[in-house]
Amino acid sequence: MPTGDFSYIIDTLFLLFAMTLIIFMVPGFAMLEAGIVRTKNVSAVLTVNTMIYAVASMAFLLIGYQLAFGTWENDSVSKWAAFLFQMAFVGKTVNIMSGGVSERTRIIPLMIFTVLMAAVIYPLVVNWTWGANMLEGTFLDISAMHDLAGSTVIHSTGAWALLASILIIGPRKGRYVDGKVRVIPASNIPLVTLGAMVLWIGWFGFNGGSVGSIATKESADAVALTILNTNTAGLAGAIVAAVIVYIQYRKFDITMILNGALGGLVAITAGADLFDIYTPILIGLIGGALVVFAVPMFDRLRLDDPVGALSVHLVNGIWGTVAVGIFAEDVSLAAQLKGVLVVGIFAFVVSYITMFAIDKIITFRASDDEQMEGIDVSECGVEAYPEFKRAF
Repeated sequence: MPTGDFSYIIDTLFLLFAMTLIIFMVPGFAMLEAGIVRTKNVSAVLTVNTMIYAVASMAFLLIGYQLAFGTWENDSVSKWAAFLFQMAFVGKTVNIMSGGVSERTRIIPLMIFTVLMAAVIYPLVVNWTWGANMLEGTFLDISAMHDLAGSTVIHSTGAWALLASILIIGPRKGRYVDGKVRVIPASNIPLVTLGAMVLWIGWFGFNGGSVGSIATKESADAVALTILNTNTAGLAGAIVAAVIVYIQYRKFDITMILNGALGGLVAITAGADLFDIYTPILIGLIGGALVVFAVPMFDRLRLDDPVGALSVHLVNGIWGTVAVGIFAEDVSLAAQLKGVLVVGIFAFVVSYITMFAIDKIITFRASDDEQMEGIDVSECGVEAYPEFKRAF
């Protein structure tokens, strides 16, 4: 067999395997969110996650992929595998947003936004960074930013959209009462844990697959190092979150520990391919600590985020991208900061305008009565746990 054919086959298989791991993040998000929300909203959360995968993937197939990359052609792997790998990413931008606005959001307007995110907003960000680069030669060109698997391109983009949506939709009914934060406990901690661990495993395809090739000894080592560094940052994030919350409260909060791990994973996503095996420990430690301190900060700002997505994906999307400029050789910190700024402004402003316009036609926010009864009833007609329905 010619060497070129062997590499083509192995790398195609590699991308298909990585894509499958990334798709496992769909049930990961679904289980995490289903465990965080109250039982009366679980069917709605599961419906939203299923529809995001279907709608975002279809929009990316029909419009978004061509906008992002300009062509379907690919010489090094099957073009169909290259598409599927990129398609696996697209829904994550809306998954990040959907969890943060759960328990008070209607499904139809969210799906309309999903179409626009997958067909236009996210593909434009990809175009400027990984793709055809229509900004080449302009002062807005951010192609010099190193973002291996999307600390900024995916995580920050989705989180900026989440911030816009929270400002438009507002907090859940009863979340902030008389100037105080009312705790709304998770309904199913085992599901939260399962979802977070599935996401963690999916990250190995997320970051490892983004290396792009595994057909040579050098590229195989690069993939293995990238996955090792990814896992290390997650470990460090979980450990530091556990230590901090224990010092604060003399108790171990599993939801915060898991979010610390996810924060470390987001933070390492931009540069997992560039570091030695020790730098990810520091990046993950800082990422996990940022999550612990950011969650109460956003609550003080009255930004109701049930799953902590702003703390995990926005704060650490920024940190992870900047960290590459700090710790990686031959990567400009200025280029990293410029990329964060350009993507942040674009993603937030366009998402806000888009959602504001949709909201004027089909209101995003469920009524107080619908929230009291549960979104499962008003949006789905199927309750996940009808025998455990509660009225608060």
